[in-house]
Amino acid sequence: MATKKPPVKRPPVKSTPVKKPPVKSASVKKPPVKPTTKKPVKKAVASSIVIDVSSSTKSASSMMDKAIDLIKWVDTPFKLFEVILLASVFFFGYFAWDSRTAILEAITHSSKVTNLKDVSHLIPVAASLQKDLEAVTVVVHKAALVVNTRTTMLSFGPKGRDNSLDGLISSLFNKDPGRNAAIVGMLNGEVVCNKLEGNSKSSEWEAKQGATFICRGGIPPEIGDFDGYVAVGFKTEPADLNVVKTRINLASSEMSQ
Repeated sequence: MATKKPPVKRPPVKSTPVKKPPVKSASVKKPPVKPTTKKPVKKAVASSIVIDVSSSTKSASSMMDKAIDLIKWVDTPFKLFEVILLASVFFFGYFAWDSRTAILEAITHSSKVTNLKDVSHLIPVAASLQKDLEAVTVVVHKAALVVNTRTTMLSFGPKGRDNSLDGLISSLFNKDPGRNAAIVGMLNGEVVCNKLEGNSKSSEWEAKQGATFICRGGIPPEIGDFDGYVAVGFKTEPADLNVVKTRINLASSEMSQ
């Protein structure tokens, strides 16, 4: 029978540590960073807008003071009449200057030839115009722009021919801005219609006949020619003003030579 040999114990082998050489890491050279200089940021300063209201306030107060002084100065009827007269002259001068082109052209044409027919020829035309438009009044005026006058040639009322205004002479341009604007419109070839205002003898006569609305057309109706005009009065404003204006232009053409 075989006997087992006892295991032979070997001494432990000591492993000597292997020293690895140190690995030198290659140093990476970084480019030098230039220091950035921060530019100072200018802050936007909101400029304050200053409105000088002192001058406008002073001008308004000065105008008010002048008006008060004028009111205090007018302490007699004569001074009041003087102020009204000066205001009227100033208004007429400004109005004439503003409409100088149309007025001068009409004066040039009217000084050459008179286009208005005689009264005997005007009567049937005015009577037909009154009948066709169912008007209460028809008044024909002859104008003289050079001397700023108008002469009433004839008038028709509800009862027919009326001689009370024949030969009446009055100013063409006056202190009434409505009539002045109407005359300038007629100088430009327009038929002007508006409410009747009683500021003259002829308009007061028209109001007594029952007229409250009036349309005026130049004789002849062409632009620049102005030897007079026809005024047609109505009780109320007509429904179709275009028809009225066309009929007035036809009549004014018949009244001119």
